[in-house]
Amino acid sequence: MKRKITAAALALALAGAAAACGDGGGDADAAAQARGAITVWLSNNKEEVAWGKQMVAAWNSAHPDQKVTAQEIPTGKSSEEVIGAAITAGNAPCLIFNTSPASVSQFQKQGGLVALDSFSDGKQYVEDRTGKTAEQYKSTDGKYYQLPWKDNPVMIFYNKKAFAKAGIDTAKPPLATYDEFLATSRKLVAAKAAKAAIYPAPSNEFYQSWFDFYPLFAAETGGKQLVEDGKSQFASDEGKKVANFWRTMYAEKLAPQEKYTGDAFVDGTAAMAVVGPWAIATYKGKVEWGAVPVPTSAGKPASETFTFSDAKNVAMYSACKNRGTAWDVLKFATSKEQDGMLLEGTGQMPLRNDVAGTYPEYFTKNPDYKSFADQAARTVEVPNVANSIEIWQTFRDAYSKSVIFGQQDPGAALDGAAQKVDQLTAQP
Repeated sequence: MKRKITAAALALALAGAAAACGDGGGDADAAAQARGAITVWLSNNKEEVAWGKQMVAAWNSAHPDQKVTAQEIPTGKSSEEVIGAAITAGNAPCLIFNTSPASVSQFQKQGGLVALDSFSDGKQYVEDRTGKTAEQYKSTDGKYYQLPWKDNPVMIFYNKKAFAKAGIDTAKPPLATYDEFLATSRKLVAAKAAKAAIYPAPSNEFYQSWFDFYPLFAAETGGKQLVEDGKSQFASDEGKKVANFWRTMYAEKLAPQEKYTGDAFVDGTAAMAVVGPWAIATYKGKVEWGAVPVPTSAGKPASETFTFSDAKNVAMYSACKNRGTAWDVLKFATSKEQDGMLLEGTGQMPLRNDVAGTYPEYFTKNPDYKSFADQAARTVEVPNVANSIEIWQTFRDAYSKSVIFGQQDPGAALDGAAQKVDQLTAQP
């Protein structure tokens, strides 16, 4: 997440957005047709910034009367906090290309988002581009307040040199089942191939469960979300199997309980990592790696294994006056051509139908990404429900106490958290 900034600095950063995107007043129908200058925010990831700059330049060249101004999202404790503050102030930009699906329900509750269905072709555009996966991104009122943009389906990366040192097959390592994964982890640590077999963050932030429990839960259940149909799902037999697997990893010191300040996989401290294709560029020249799907108790085939999407989406914010332009820019930025440039520049998977079939030349030139394109067809998003972040934090608190630190039986902890989560889902 991002560094904290002063309130004054944040206010100054937001003022620029206010100039182009207004204060949220006026008639929404008129705004939907209005065209003119807009401001957009981009992630501060350097590859995404480069993509954003060329996208804006291409748009401005063809639309000099509807100028787009782009800036990186202001730094703060978290992107969610910065965006929430902008909504409260009434001066959010028109589009943010860094909207977390977990925050959409809260931003919607604040009145900060524009339903994309309000545009005549909005619903059709979202569903035509994204396919059946779009259903996961609908809000509880049946509307789309976010455009599914890009995902990073997480898999198990492994360090081939560490595996070779431990005498483990690097072409097809035994990692498909929990038993295999545990046995492989024990060999790695016993051989001192790495201090840790794997090093998921043991800290308590709500989003950390997306990179330990949730991918394995998605795989074990065949694609279930943490909450479905207003009820928690994680205290099921499948959820408890996942929790007990991770408890064993921590109990046997195969996964450390101490926070690590660097990248444990790049540093060689951990022999494996749970991460998506965005990291491939980071590992280049530093780690000789391979990647396999996350494990399941029985070892499902890769073609049947689900995982967490780690998506970031695009949303339109209600402070925007020139929504006609904003909608056109959103479609332009997520066109086949621009999605291809995003893929080329970042290695992240556009959330569109058949990524591999749409960009065959890219995957021929970049075979390392092929397995991620295949995995992108089987991803699970965070549930789009009210009180989403509070739900995740409730789960994380129980998981940390029981699974990571062994202070409570994991099954009992999940049962208790499920009761609290079910109460939260019943609240507006």
